[in-house]
Amino acid sequence: MDFWFSEKQTKNVKLSIRVDRQLYSGHSDFQRIDVFESPEFGRFLTLDGYMMLTEKDEFIYHEMITHIPMAVHPHVEKVLVIGAGDGGVIRELVRYPEIQRIDLVEIDEMVVEVCKKYLPQTACRLDDERVEIHYEDGLKFIRRCKEEYDLIIVDSTDPFGPGEGLFTREFYGNCYKALKEDGIMVNQHESPFYEEDALACQRAHRNITESFPISRVYQAHIPTYPSGHWLFGFASKKYHPLRDLREKEWNDRGITTRYYTTTLHKGAFYLPAYVEELLKDVENKR
Repeated sequence: MDFWFSEKQTKNVKLSIRVDRQLYSGHSDFQRIDVFESPEFGRFLTLDGYMMLTEKDEFIYHEMITHIPMAVHPHVEKVLVIGAGDGGVIRELVRYPEIQRIDLVEIDEMVVEVCKKYLPQTACRLDDERVEIHYEDGLKFIRRCKEEYDLIIVDSTDPFGPGEGLFTREFYGNCYKALKEDGIMVNQHESPFYEEDALACQRAHRNITESFPISRVYQAHIPTYPSGHWLFGFASKKYHPLRDLREKEWNDRGITTRYYTTTLHKGAFYLPAYVEELLKDVENKR
């Protein structure tokens, strides 16, 4: 008998992946957590039935949300990561020796423990001495911060449930206040392809542009995310993601990646016409 995991991406579209076995299922105080093993994508994590990552394609998401800002900002010492309990962002960040401290704020401790046990290739660097994990609501944590971080990475779940508050105008305004005078914030920006996801993109973009003087959107292609076409937001007080790209300096580091390159960095900010139109609709209504 074949067993399949199916995620409903719209009322008319499902993604289905054949499953060899279920490795874990449990309920935290916040959500249902499941880990499956599949022949095509390896192990994968779902929260409340929604795909969070797979072993096969998680490198795309984590490299693009991490190395884009790190190739722009000239000197990142202190980083705040909100969400990211799977450890993928941390794995990429600790490759930079100049980073002195990483505060990871994850609301659900069970997510971290499950990923450590069942997804060790992703959650492999959470014990780095520079990482401090805070198990609390990111929205509440950020309110206490002022001009403290060089970089904030918002690796949230979708804009409902535990991640809902991380897409609001208040939250992005607090991120602005928590950054130093030349700080950068990046966030996952949803998919522009399906109508409901596109509206979430527009809401996030509207709220970010109201807080940050520089706000750009870039893209990556992630097979297991809705439509495979995924957006990220780059918001900054000072640095432009293309004009201030430190291409030679980043390449001289010799960091090995499987998706990100500085050439791809430049291309990722050139968006399809329908996405440009989607974002301009928001910008024109400001």
